[in-house]
Amino acid sequence: MPERNEFLRYSVSLVTQGRHRFYTLTMPSDVLAKTCFVTNRYDDPDQGFQRILDKKRAEEIAAYIDTGLGTIPSSIVLSAQPDAELRVIGKGKTIEFRYTRKSFLILGGQHRVYGFSLANTSLRVPVVVYNGLSRTDESRLFIDINTKQRPVPNELLLDIKKLAQYENDVENLLGEVFDLFKARPDSPLVGLLSPAERKKGLISRVTFNAALKPLMPIFSGNDATEIYEALGAYTSAFIRGADHLKAKAVITKPPVFRAAMLLFADAAQRAKDRFGKPYTIDKFYEVLKPMFTRITSATLKNPGNSHKELHAALSKALKTSFTL
Repeated sequence: MPERNEFLRYSVSLVTQGRHRFYTLTMPSDVLAKTCFVTNRYDDPDQGFQRILDKKRAEEIAAYIDTGLGTIPSSIVLSAQPDAELRVIGKGKTIEFRYTRKSFLILGGQHRVYGFSLANTSLRVPVVVYNGLSRTDESRLFIDINTKQRPVPNELLLDIKKLAQYENDVENLLGEVFDLFKARPDSPLVGLLSPAERKKGLISRVTFNAALKPLMPIFSGNDATEIYEALGAYTSAFIRGADHLKAKAVITKPPVFRAAMLLFADAAQRAKDRFGKPYTIDKFYEVLKPMFTRITSATLKNPGNSHKELHAALSKALKTSFTL
């Protein structure tokens, strides 16, 4: 590692975008970790503008780097500070700066730099360096960097996890069940699922997984087809009851779908006690039918945002209707 206050040199390219000029280069991650800092509104209410760092997120980045397989190709964006004493030498092809604790303020990539400081491994990292910015310029650039770029939707990330072979066992099973609900011609949700994005009137993969994940302990030892057959019959019965209330297509509302799935265990237990296996649409409907006489169409058409509150209302109506 360099000595404190030593001057370091790196080859750069000068880039002009609009009214701003900046330098692009690569730097060792351990040098970044020792020369960069952040300022936030909590520590510096007058001049701070960044969010407080999340150590857990930084630890995940460090672990990713230390596996030896980690790659972080996106640039860290920095603003050179007076302590850096940054200057351009070598006919504009090299920058020189002082190796100090506060040489650079981080405008973008603060958790990555925090992760570098926790990692045991050093790697070469792309960097963008602005020089001579005012605090107003730094604040505006921070806003632009953190608002103009949109994160990848969770729905798409879930959809491509299988391709990346990043799925765990539960996610893999949920993915298989989702695919059956999407592809089987007898599926009550055929045409109502969206695997890679969130669309109005469709159930996204994120909503589907969130609704089914609490049910996985119930299906311990069952394969995707067995889970589909039980849940498919139940969902068909729920949709039939909603249709009779003139509440068509409400199953695609996330609070309704998640509340309905939470109700599955109680409905399945009653169906099994009264009729035995196998589970069928008609058996589930006989169990659910009295519940639908005790709720209104508005309960499903205007469910609010809380699936837990809706589930509580449905569960109460189901229990009220139960007789030996």
